[in-house]
Parts: sequence; C-alpha cells; structure tokens
Amino acid sequence: MRPALGLAAVLWLGVAGLANDHWAQWRGPALNGTSTATRLPTTWSATENVLWKAKLPGWSGATPIVWGERVFVASPSQPQAGEADAGNVARRGRMGGRQHPGGDRLLLLCLSRKDGTVLWERTLCGGNTLYGKHNMASPSPVTDGKLVWALTGTGVLSALNFDGELLWQRDLQKELSPFEILWGYGSSPLLLDGKIIVQVLHGSTGEATSYLAAFDGQSGKLLWKHERKTDAKRECPDAYTTPTVLQHGGQTQIVIAGADYVTAHDPASGAERWRCGGLNPDQKANYRIVNSPLVAGDMIYAGSRQRPYLAIRAGGRGDVTASHMAWKFTDNGGPDVPSAACDGKHLYLVNDSGLVTCLDAGSGTKIWGPQRTARGTVSASPLLADGKLYITNEEAATTVLAAGPEFKMLATNELDGSYTLSSPVAAGAQLFIRTAEYLYCIGSKTSD
Repeated sequence: MRPALGLAAVLWLGVAGLANDHWAQWRGPALNGTSTATRLPTTWSATENVLWKAKLPGWSGATPIVWGERVFVASPSQPQAGEADAGNVARRGRMGGRQHPGGDRLLLLCLSRKDGTVLWERTLCGGNTLYGKHNMASPSPVTDGKLVWALTGTGVLSALNFDGELLWQRDLQKELSPFEILWGYGSSPLLLDGKIIVQVLHGSTGEATSYLAAFDGQSGKLLWKHERKTDAKRECPDAYTTPTVLQHGGQTQIVIAGADYVTAHDPASGAERWRCGGLNPDQKANYRIVNSPLVAGDMIYAGSRQRPYLAIRAGGRGDVTASHMAWKFTDNGGPDVPSAACDGKHLYLVNDSGLVTCLDAGSGTKIWGPQRTARGTVSASPLLADGKLYITNEEAATTVLAAGPEFKMLATNELDGSYTLSSPVAAGAQLFIRTAEYLYCIGSKTSD
C-alpha cells in the first residue's frame, strides 16, 4: 500500500521533518487520514501495549498533535466548584446534550512523548459550552515543529512557541463576525506555507456571511479574508469541516466543503478557482456537513450527510459540477460525522454506526461493505497506516482491519470505555488515542 502523498506533502504544507514520525495537523501529514508510520500495534488493552497514559483535565474531539518529543492536546479545564453544571442552559449552549462540557477555561497542553508528563498547560480563553455532542475544545491544533497554533470553538486563535509562551492571539468573533452556527463551531485550522487558514461556514441562525481567512503564522496579521458565497438554505450553510490542500499542475489550492458546495481557493488571496455542486441534490433543509474533504493524487473526495459522496477530478475552473465530477456514491454506508481515509487506491468510508465500506478510489466501484465493525456509535475518523485501518468508537474501543480489497477484521481493542470523539493518530511506531479520561500512547515496548 502506497500513500498518495508523503514527504512532498509535508514540505508544501510548510512543515519539515520525517512524515511518518509526526502528526502535525488534523488528518495527518497528507491531510487524508493516512500515515507512512510502520510497526504499529494490532492489539492492545488497558494494560497491554500501553507505553503510558496521561490523565486529561477534560474531554474533547480534538486529535492529539505529535511532533518530535512533544504531544499537544486541546482540552477544557476541569470543572471547578461554583461553575454551572451540565444541566445549566448557559453552559450547554443552544443544543446542549447530556455530557458535562468540562470547565469554563479552554486549554492547550504540551506533554512529553516519552512518558506523558505534562510539560506545560496554558489557558487560551474562557467560555467553554456544550453544543450537542461536542464542546468548544473540538478544533485540533497544528504545528510546524517550532510554533503551535490552536483555535477554540469560541473563535480565539492563538500562537505559542514550544515553551508555551503566547506569541499572539486573535478573536475571530470580535474582529471578523460572530459565529451563527447551530451546533457550535468545530473546524480545525490548516497550516499551509506559513499561513494559518481558517474557514467559517455558517448562517443557519442568522444572516451571517461565510468566509475563508488567512493569518500570518509568525505575526498573526490578517493576510486576506474571502467571502464564500452560497445559496444554501436553513441549516445547510453550516459546516464543521476542515480545509484541505490540492496540488495539481504546479499550483496549490485550498479546498473546502460545505453549504452545498466544494470549492477551491487561491492560497495567495482566497479567490475562488472552481466550485462543484451535488452535495445536496434534493435541496434538503438539514444538510449541514461534518466530514471533511480530502485529496489523494489528482482526485478530491467530499461527503455530505451520508449520501451522496463525491469524487471530483482536479484541473477545472469555474463551475465544474458537470465537467469534473468523476463519480458519486449513493448507496448505504456513507459517512455523516467521520471523515474518510484514502491511500490513492482504496477509499474507506465509515458511517456513524461503525459500518465500513471500501471503494475503488478511481472509479467509485464498491469493493466490499458496508461491514460491521465496532459496536455503538462512531464519531472519530479512521486512521489508515501500516497496512491497517483503525476505527475507534465512542466507547474507546478500536477495531483494526486489514487494509485492502478483502474485508478482514484483525482485532477489537478496549480501553477505558469513556466517551471518545477524538480520532486515533500515528507517529513513528506509536498510536495516540484520546478518550474522555486519558491520552494513551500505544506501541510495542520493544520498539525503538
């Protein structure tokens, strides 16, 4: 199995170092859920193959970010005496669920990769609330190995060095526009050539204008802001996706999905280069999009609310809906929350019930599936690495499948059973799994 993107992807993203030893931002070094990491474990438990576990102050859907000997984790603080509890409407947000949101403060933690020791903890802002099943610590941080950037669901964007010193901070809601998104903001930032790219696709709860913005990573200066137009209605303007990157024909483009369209943008200005419709062909009222788009080779993949799932050929300009849509998958098994994973040959879709489907990435032909994996609900996105597909459910159980054209379940591994939204990540010969209670580093104790 060959990853469609490897070291080259790391370089054009503005990140240096070995791709297989880092997980620098949401969806990994190639932004498509894959890693070239090897010697990853197939089996583990709460005691087997756990190199260390670190107690966390709160739960979050943000993935761990790994660079060198450091691991960065976004988290709410521990609830303190006197803070409103989970039953308080002010703490639960508009669509608060049953989970306690955690404490009011939103944190960035830096842990030692060697043993899980917390090296430093910084408060980024306050205002943590619960919207449905996620809190305001949902966006994943990003790093280039020198600085780390974190965005909160309240819209505070921060840059820190590896010693935990705050270098700059911007408040998107105060400086650009208030968020008007039904289920709370959850998109992660994208690091590209020294720029921090942020998308805000919203409007279901007001007359907000969606936008894409770029900040200078070193200074925090706003470099550009581009209005992202849509004719989507009711809840459909909202998206919880994260931008990805397309390299094609010697050009780099930022790709975003949501509000009924997939669009590509110039990294220098944010100007739109092309757009593809088809995400909401029946014009349904509730097609907010959660799973993020991805790129493998010259193909862009983007999902909607279970169906359809689209594949778009690179190279178009303007409206490419008719000219560049390669195929669309409309059968059962498409994802709502989990983002797909693709190595350029096979595309793996995992739906919220833990059913997994394998498609031919080029043609969209179903190879197998949907097949049952982990029990219960899955919100985490799958990890494709070392010839295996890792799928973690909301009870912290991870099913491991053999990647490829034959469905083969290798193992199901239990941890602490706590609420788990975060996706598993790989770096070196280690897996990092974040549950509501702990961050686990999983690997063979004989590995280097």
